Amino acid sequence: MKKIFLVAVAAISMLMTGCSPFSLVNSETYNNADLAAYHTFHIVSPADGELPPGMQMVTYYNIAAAIREQMIMRGYTEDPTSPLLINIGLTVHKEIETEPALPPGYMPYAGPYYNGYYPYFMYPRSAYWANYYQNAQVITGIYKEGVLTMDMVNINEKLPLFSASVATILENGNSQFRNLTGISEAVQTLFSKFPVPIESQYRVLKAQ
Repeated sequence: MKKIFLVAVAAISMLMTGCSPFSLVNSETYNNADLAAYHTFHIVSPADGELPPGMQMVTYYNIAAAIREQMIMRGYTEDPTSPLLINIGLTVHKEIETEPALPPGYMPYAGPYYNGYYPYFMYPRSAYWANYYQNAQVITGIYKEGVLTMDMVNINEKLPLFSASVATILENGNSQFRNLTGISEAVQTLFSKFPVPIESQYRVLKAQ
């Protein structure tokens, strides 16, 4: 009976994973960063730049809330003076399709892109994304509108630490952003290979 139960649980888990509308596109740590050495963080705000085209404030707040939850569960504390900046980017092909495609190797926006269109970051990526990162994680052919990219940067040193992307935070077949629950699930996927694990007390709560 125990074996049958375990098999059933595994099957349900596989089914749920297979039906997930979200996929991790890339996840990479830069500069041998020890992200566990950071204890605080702050999330980019519209005051640091501007929202990507098509994104409303409610979507920004939902994304920020989901990121905040993931960081707190890993033992970080939010602090507006923290050197650890979490920057948010969005691939918005439809909104910029009249712009010319950027040539290969174009900087400072090399990285995840869709047919030459690069993520629109709230805080300018040019402030920290140097030329030698251009081939660190370039994945082509699978990007589509709505890919959410998250950069973590030591903003005091302009040093990239971590970057990950998830597809897609748009509802299938239209240009509407997902609701809070959907965005929360997407951000869970975004953090699925983050090198700092969720603390034990939160794992217990999520398992209940």
